[in-house]
Amino acid sequence: MHSKPVIGQTEVARLLAAARQEALTHQWNVTIAVVDDGGHPLGLERMDGCAAASAYIAVEKARSSALGRKETRDYEQMVNGGRTAFVTAPLLTCLEGGVPLRVDGQVVGAIGVSGVKPEQDAQVAKAGAAAIT
Repeated sequence: MHSKPVIGQTEVARLLAAARQEALTHQWNVTIAVVDDGGHPLGLERMDGCAAASAYIAVEKARSSALGRKETRDYEQMVNGGRTAFVTAPLLTCLEGGVPLRVDGQVVGAIGVSGVKPEQDAQVAKAGAAAIT
């Protein structure tokens, strides 16, 4: 039998707070989503002034990162590099801003951010992900 760490609501709150602080520092209105390792939502925060569609996109970025065990930026780079058929992959989004959450080398979930430029979404997500340790 295997065992693994799991994300609890204490960690979700800490991840959301760290990502929110990064966004506030730069005055970026974003949506932040945290999911478990199966891509199921555990927490979501849409900041004032952020487009409603970003709530859906942030969850999809987080889910894609958790299920694929990698940053969604990697998928975007594959598509931009010519593997355009990858956009038809089920359950995955190819937009930068999803970052896996690792504890003891295992992916325990992911954080996804949407609302600003792709590299800014990723910056906020990485700031949130850093709070998992």
